[in-house]
Parts: sequence; structure tokens; C-alpha cells
Amino acid sequence: MDIGRQHHHVGVVDIDGRRLLSRRVANDEAALLEVIGQVMDLAGQVTWAIDLHSSESALLLTLLLDHDQKVVYVPGITVNRAAEGYKGAGKSDAKDALIIADQARMRRDLTVLDGDDELVVELRLLVARRRDLAADRTRAVNRLHDQLLAICPALERALELTNQGPLVLLTGFQTPAALREIGIEGLTDWLRARKVRSAAALAATAVAAAATQHTTLPGQQIAARLVAQLAEGVITLNEQLKDVDQLIEDRFRRHPCAEVIISMPGIGVLLGAEFLAATGGDMDRFASADQLASFAGVTPVPRDSGRVQGNLHRPQRYNRALQRVFYTSALISIQSCPDSRRFYDRKRTVGKRHTQAVLALARRRVNVLWALLRDGRVYQPTPPLPAAA
Repeated sequence: MDIGRQHHHVGVVDIDGRRLLSRRVANDEAALLEVIGQVMDLAGQVTWAIDLHSSESALLLTLLLDHDQKVVYVPGITVNRAAEGYKGAGKSDAKDALIIADQARMRRDLTVLDGDDELVVELRLLVARRRDLAADRTRAVNRLHDQLLAICPALERALELTNQGPLVLLTGFQTPAALREIGIEGLTDWLRARKVRSAAALAATAVAAAATQHTTLPGQQIAARLVAQLAEGVITLNEQLKDVDQLIEDRFRRHPCAEVIISMPGIGVLLGAEFLAATGGDMDRFASADQLASFAGVTPVPRDSGRVQGNLHRPQRYNRALQRVFYTSALISIQSCPDSRRFYDRKRTVGKRHTQAVLALARRRVNVLWALLRDGRVYQPTPPLPAAA
């Protein structure tokens, strides 16, 4: 199946690679059920392959799993590179569907999709939503800095725009003249009425910055209006992030692996939720810690040719979100875990750069977390004795 938003294209080949069916199907339940039945009538055993594992394929994947069908995932980059070995220079959904089917016929190393439980799906949706909100907040704060520079550079330098207090202040006062007019005492009372912490210190800082500029810059009134709107928008985004964080923590702590995951130094609720969203929390999907490390992109891959041997490079195909979990948690553990700090320092001593040392630590932590999840036990600084001992 070549996946699309409104329509998919199904291509069917038999065990010898002969085309049996090629047609377009709407991304609707009735149409998908019809084509599933049509394909299942062609053979007693069918393997389905999709090139996109996202919201566009959610309905199709659910219907296939409900019918006990085997579904494998063929990444889009694999389809694009394989297309060079097939006839014709053109590209179409029909051709891509047949290539996907042919790859599923020949390859035995494709990932089998078996679906996730409701909790993991909810975490995946919430983690993606939080990522979008965080990116929106970063863009809004950057725009706020830029607009405030067009009014008063000294005020822009004095206010920490990632904090709640300065944002509340900017919803009411944006120009140096307005801040000088209300004064420190009036601004302090105004901020306290809106439950801003350290209102007196913030008011003194803002008024002092306003006192350094008496020149009115061009377009100041429009810029002030935009600053107020942007500040309100950032406050709203902060509230939405807080609500999403609460939902993530609630869902994460319901998962049976939650206690094991957050027992690892450097991994909290948010990173733990991202780990579950990327892996489903089921280590049976990974035959070994090496497979998990490869999926996370924290293990180098060889790139040898001819007499050039021993070249190791960072892989190009891996899960970016999972790599972020292990890399970020490794950075945090360097500051909070003595064992991680010693490992990092040892790698630096032998000549590794900072990034290389952190990646090496992340790789070691993959082994530990995989073993903990496999055995269902929490992390301990001193490993337990073997059963034989």
C-alpha cells in the first residue's frame, strides 16, 4: 500500500513477482474493508506492506490488525532507492505500491507492525503535541525579543522573556514612556494584583531600563501592540504546555515500565514518555541491546571499501526521537550520577571529544536500560549478584 492522505494505492504481487492487482482506494472504512476482502480472496496467506507509519495509515493499520493480517513497514527511503532498480524513469503511486509489495516479497528484515496499546498511542500523541507547542513557544519568544528591540533595547535586555512575570508585565506596559509614567510603586501594585512573584524587583528593573531611553522609535505604537499580543500568546502556550505535561505524567505513570524507566539516572517523566512513544516499552521487539542501540542511532556503523578498513560513522537511518532520549539523559546523568561522570571522564582522558564521550555513555546506558526492562527491575548503583552466586 502506497499511503496517502485521501487515497491509498494497493499493489499486489504473487510469490513469483507477477502483478495480480493495482488500484486506488479511498482512505475510508468501507472502501478499505472492500479492498482487504478482495486481496484476501487472492491467496490463503497475505503479507501487507506500508511505506508510512503515521496518522495517514492509522485506519488501514487498525483494520488489518483487526483481521489478523501480517503488516510490515517499508521505509520511504527504501522505496526511493529500490525504485532505481525497476524499469521506467517515471514515478507514480501505482509503481510505488508495486515496489513496496515486491520489497516485502523479497526481504525478511522488515519491521513487523503489531500495533500498540491505548496507553502508548496516547503518549505518542501527547509527546508529539508537546513538541509542537514547545517549538511554537520558542518561535513566539524569538519574535517577542525582536519586536521589543524595536521599542526599547534596554528593556529587551533587562527582561527574561521565558519567565511568567515579564510576560505579564508586557501585556500591560510595553513602552519606556508608559513605564516611567506608572513608576515603580504603581507597577509593583499592578503586578501584585496579577499574582506576579517578586513584583517589586521586576518593577524596579523595568522602570530602570525605561529611564535610559527617552527617544520614541518609528512604529512604536504598532510594535507595542504586537508585543502585547505576543506576550499573551506565550502565556497561553505556557498554560497549554503545563496541561499537556500533566496529561503525559498521568499516562506515563500508568505504564507498567514507568518505575523501571525513571529509576535510570537522567531520565524523568518527559524523557521516559518519549522513550515509550518511540519503542512502545516492549523490549521483545528488540532481540538484543545492540538492536535497540542501532534503532536509537547511538552505535556507529562501518563504512569500509577496498583497502580502507575500520571506518566507523554515525548511522543515517535511526529514530531521531529515541536518540534524543538517550543523548539528553546521558548529558543529565553526567551531572547527577557519579558512575556516569567517571565513564565520561575516562573517555575524555583517552582523547574522545565531548560529543563522542556522551554518545559512548548513551550506548552504555542502552545496555543497562534494556537489561532492566527485560528483567523487570529498577536501577541500582551496585548491580545485583548473579543467581549462581
